[in-house]
Amino acid sequence: MEVLKISSKSNPNSVAGAIAGLVKETNKAEMQAIGAGALNQAVKAVAIARGFVAPAGVDLVCIPAFAEVIVEGEERTGIKLIVECRK
Repeated sequence: MEVLKISSKSNPNSVAGAIAGLVKETNKAEMQAIGAGALNQAVKAVAIARGFVAPAGVDLVCIPAFAEVIVEGEERTGIKLIVECRK
């Protein structure tokens, strides 16, 4: 599965489009965010994506989890958001 890596500079509308596309194809999308700014953009993207798929009768569910990520040779703790559709 493709993991969307979100930064504080990510455009929430673009990420929302990617989420909506993945959910339509596989019923699931996964994002990784490290830091408060990145997590903020990721949550905005989930809210926007929900608006994209709601007219089709699809409801999105977001499951947060911790993720250990290697960044520039260092292990960091990030947040993983798993987005699934509930019909």
